[in-house]
Amino acid sequence: MRKKLRSAALGVPPVRRLVEQRDRLQRELDKQRDVNDRLRRTVDELASASAAEGADYASLFMVTYGRSGSTLLQGFLNSIPGYTIRGENGGALYQLYRYHSALEAKAAELAVGGRLPDDATHPWYGMHVYPAGLALDDQRRLVLDTILRPEPATRVVGFKEVRWYWKDTPEYVGYLQQLFPGARFVFNTRDHDKVAASKWWRDRPNAREELDRIEGMHLGILESLGDKGFRVHYDDYVADPAALEPMYRWLGEPFDADRLRAVMAQPHSY
Repeated sequence: MRKKLRSAALGVPPVRRLVEQRDRLQRELDKQRDVNDRLRRTVDELASASAAEGADYASLFMVTYGRSGSTLLQGFLNSIPGYTIRGENGGALYQLYRYHSALEAKAAELAVGGRLPDDATHPWYGMHVYPAGLALDDQRRLVLDTILRPEPATRVVGFKEVRWYWKDTPEYVGYLQQLFPGARFVFNTRDHDKVAASKWWRDRPNAREELDRIEGMHLGILESLGDKGFRVHYDDYVADPAALEPMYRWLGEPFDADRLRAVMAQPHSY
């Protein structure tokens, strides 16, 4: 009986056109679902490839302040075969951290209580969803491709930076640990009187107080890192390169005093 009613209904032209339109729309919807499924698989594969690429490298970041002798230490690290430790990037990754943390915080805030911003009438439409894992994979790939740029023989990537003076620097270091799991941090310090008398520091009346504040924060972060952090002191290793031997043991690299002396023979910084 039902089949007869359907056949009769299809015999009416307007009804037949509606059914054909419905069937056509259904086929188009099925095709779009297939496309979306393929796109999702592609995104997942790219994210997995990005994560795998980041896992191919160990990472090391130098935490310090300006005029601490960090460029010389950068030279020492880059003399280790397989190390690509880039120079300063002007705090660019800190801005990436601010972007990431702002979106994470807003998504968490919007996801609890009140009306979810899941329709276009809400002023924060869609911002309750922030795919943090996917974002970190994309950010890792961005940093690797544009800042760290590993070379063919690279096995350890990183950078040195003197801009670690923000109040939320501990949180920023935590972000870098998310971005590069297993990351290690070497902290470079120098006698504050010598730093305060160097370059732009000598024009700052509160240079010593500022250096004390920054280094105090750095040492607090160092303590929190456990075996993922290590401290070296410029005045010690300039007087005797052997002072860096413990750092090389921490890195798991052979110590070569002759190589260090060859690096020291070259002018560094400006």
